[in-house]
Amino acid sequence: EVQLVESGGGLVQPGGSLRLSCVTSGFAFSSSGMRWFRQAPGKGPEWVSTINSVGTTTYYADFVEGRFTISRNNSMNTLYLQMNSLKPEDTAVSYCSDYSEHNRGRGTQVTVSS
Repeated sequence: EVQLVESGGGLVQPGGSLRLSCVTSGFAFSSSGMRWFRQAPGKGPEWVSTINSVGTTTYYADFVEGRFTISRNNSMNTLYLQMNSLKPEDTAVSYCSDYSEHNRGRGTQVTVSS
Protein backbone atom coordinates (compact mmCIF):
# COMPACT_ATOMS: atom_id res chain seq x y z
CA GLU A 1 0.00 0.00 0.00
CA VAL A 2 1.33 3.41 -1.00
CA GLN A 3 1.40 5.93 1.83
CA LEU A 4 2.53 9.54 2.03
CA VAL A 5 2.17 11.19 5.42
CA GLU A 6 2.92 14.87 5.91
CA SER A 7 3.79 16.58 9.17
CA GLY A 8 5.36 19.78 10.43
CA GLY A 9 2.58 22.25 9.78
CA GLY A 10 1.26 24.62 12.39
CA LEU A 11 0.53 28.21 13.32
CA VAL A 12 3.39 30.65 12.78
CA GLN A 13 3.70 34.43 12.75
CA PRO A 14 4.50 36.31 9.53
CA GLY A 15 8.21 36.06 8.87
CA GLY A 16 8.46 32.73 10.67
CA SER A 17 9.60 29.34 9.44
CA LEU A 18 8.31 25.80 9.24
CA ARG A 19 9.84 22.55 8.01
CA LEU A 20 7.41 20.11 6.44
CA SER A 21 8.15 16.40 6.17
CA CYS A 22 6.56 13.75 3.99
CA VAL A 23 7.29 10.18 5.03
CA THR A 24 6.56 7.69 2.28
CA SER A 25 6.23 3.94 1.90
CA GLY A 26 4.96 1.38 -0.58
CA PHE A 27 6.67 2.67 -3.72
CA ALA A 28 10.17 3.23 -5.08
CA PHE A 29 10.75 6.63 -3.49
CA SER A 30 14.42 6.82 -4.47
CA SER A 31 13.46 6.40 -8.13
CA SER A 32 10.68 8.97 -8.13
CA GLY A 33 10.65 12.70 -8.56
CA MET A 34 8.48 14.31 -5.92
CA ARG A 35 6.34 17.41 -5.61
CA TRP A 36 4.83 19.71 -2.99
CA PHE A 37 1.45 21.34 -3.55
CA ARG A 38 -0.79 23.51 -1.44
CA GLN A 39 -4.45 24.38 -1.35
CA ALA A 40 -5.72 27.55 0.27
CA PRO A 41 -9.28 27.85 1.55
CA GLY A 42 -11.69 28.29 -1.34
CA LYS A 43 -9.00 27.80 -3.98
CA GLY A 44 -7.77 24.96 -6.15
CA PRO A 45 -4.52 23.05 -5.69
CA GLU A 46 -1.36 25.05 -6.45
CA TRP A 47 2.01 23.54 -7.33
CA VAL A 48 4.83 24.68 -5.06
CA SER A 49 7.99 22.74 -5.89
CA THR A 50 9.46 19.66 -7.59
CA ILE A 51 12.64 17.71 -6.96
CA ASN A 52 14.20 14.97 -9.08
CA SER A 53 14.82 11.47 -7.79
CA VAL A 54 18.38 12.09 -6.61
CA GLY A 55 17.83 15.57 -5.26
CA THR A 56 20.11 17.38 -7.67
CA THR A 57 17.49 19.37 -9.58
CA THR A 58 14.73 21.48 -8.05
CA TYR A 59 12.01 23.74 -9.38
CA TYR A 60 9.84 26.32 -7.61
CA ALA A 61 6.71 28.29 -8.34
CA ASP A 62 7.27 32.00 -8.90
CA PHE A 63 5.52 32.93 -5.67
CA VAL A 64 8.19 31.10 -3.65
CA GLU A 65 10.70 33.89 -4.43
CA GLY A 66 13.62 32.05 -2.82
CA ARG A 67 11.86 31.50 0.52
CA PHE A 68 11.37 27.71 0.32
CA THR A 69 13.81 24.83 -0.13
CA ILE A 70 12.77 21.33 -1.21
CA SER A 71 15.00 18.41 -0.29
CA ARG A 72 14.89 14.67 0.24
CA ASN A 73 16.54 11.83 2.13
CA ASN A 74 16.31 8.69 0.03
CA SER A 75 17.68 6.47 2.81
CA MET A 76 14.67 7.52 4.92
CA ASN A 77 12.11 7.71 2.08
CA THR A 78 11.34 11.23 3.22
CA LEU A 79 10.70 14.50 1.40
CA TYR A 80 11.08 17.92 3.03
CA LEU A 81 10.05 21.51 2.45
CA GLN A 82 11.81 24.20 4.44
CA MET A 83 9.68 27.33 4.41
CA ASN A 84 11.15 30.64 5.58
CA SER A 85 9.84 34.22 5.58
CA LEU A 86 6.29 32.96 5.65
CA LYS A 87 3.48 35.30 4.65
CA PRO A 88 -0.24 35.21 5.50
CA GLU A 89 -0.93 34.26 1.89
CA ASP A 90 1.05 31.04 2.45
CA THR A 91 -1.82 29.79 4.64
CA ALA A 92 -2.95 26.51 3.10
CA VAL A 93 -3.00 22.76 3.42
CA SER A 94 0.33 21.59 2.05
CA TYR A 95 0.69 18.09 0.67
CA CYS A 96 3.27 15.97 -1.13
CA SER A 97 2.84 13.76 -4.16
CA ASP A 98 4.90 11.56 -6.40
CA TYR A 99 5.99 13.03 -9.74
CA SER A 100 2.99 11.63 -11.61
CA GLU A 101 0.66 13.06 -8.96
CA HIS A 102 -0.96 9.64 -8.86
CA ASN A 103 -0.27 9.27 -5.15
CA ARG A 104 -0.53 12.06 -2.60
CA GLY A 105 -0.83 12.56 1.12
CA ARG A 106 -3.67 14.13 3.07
CA GLY A 107 -1.69 17.21 3.88
CA THR A 108 -0.66 19.31 6.85
CA GLN A 109 -2.16 22.68 7.74
CA VAL A 110 0.08 25.73 7.52
CA THR A 111 -1.38 28.88 9.07
CA VAL A 112 0.50 32.18 8.98
CA SER A 113 -1.09 34.78 11.20
CA SER A 114 -0.21 37.30 13.87
